[in-house]
Amino acid sequence: MCFPLHLRLSNVSLLLSSPQSLLAEQRVCRPSSCVGVPGFAADQVMHPLNPPACPGHTPNAPEVPPRTSEPQRPFPPPQNTVRDPEEDLLCIAKTFCYLRESGWYWGPITATEAKQRLQKMEEGVFLVRDSTHPSYLFTLSVRTNRGPTNVRIEYSDSLFRLDSNWLSKPRILSFPDVVSLVQYYMSSCSSDSSKDPPSPSPPAPTSVKEPAAVHLKLLRPLHRSGESPSLQHLCRLQINRSVAPGADMTGLPLPRRMVEYLQRYPFKL
Repeated sequence: MCFPLHLRLSNVSLLLSSPQSLLAEQRVCRPSSCVGVPGFAADQVMHPLNPPACPGHTPNAPEVPPRTSEPQRPFPPPQNTVRDPEEDLLCIAKTFCYLRESGWYWGPITATEAKQRLQKMEEGVFLVRDSTHPSYLFTLSVRTNRGPTNVRIEYSDSLFRLDSNWLSKPRILSFPDVVSLVQYYMSSCSSDSSKDPPSPSPPAPTSVKEPAAVHLKLLRPLHRSGESPSLQHLCRLQINRSVAPGADMTGLPLPRRMVEYLQRYPFKL
């Protein structure tokens, strides 16, 4: 799946009663026919001494409460919806640790610098960098069929997902960290590219009002300049690709320090 979603890209559009009356109602405790009777002042409504009887109204008649379809129940206590900020802190710190171990996290580079890095690359090369937008933490920069494109990564309730418009947002998957997000879409694109390509067909005419869809492919990460993956990291990636997803690394016949090294980055890219 190379997800031509309705993502929100930073450089290309994608096809994916008044107070007086209320006070009067609160003060009047008798039918409206009583108001305006001579000798029945407003202050007597609040503190009546011997008010004259209203026509058709029995003074000592007990008040009958209005009938209700259901018995009144006490309101439930308000639920505490405040999130613990420590959860967000731990989630973001774990994501930063994974990204630093990956080798393709470029940190605080600008969109212009990311474009220069990806301009001469083939389609599908990508990197992750810090977002320059104050409401986002990270941005995914990808070389697409129309040039380098940037997709912001949204964070909410300890989950990360690609930023999109409100129509596509319910269909966008969420992940506990950025590397899991990238790995999912990368594996989806790899499975699609391994299938037999369809027979070539002439391109459909593009409407002038609607821009052509950008097919976002994640095929290969771009490692930081001057840095190549270490032999230890390459071995770790090979081991992670050989075991089942979510496997317990402690069951492998490996030294404890090597198991801890594997657990620091349980991904395949």
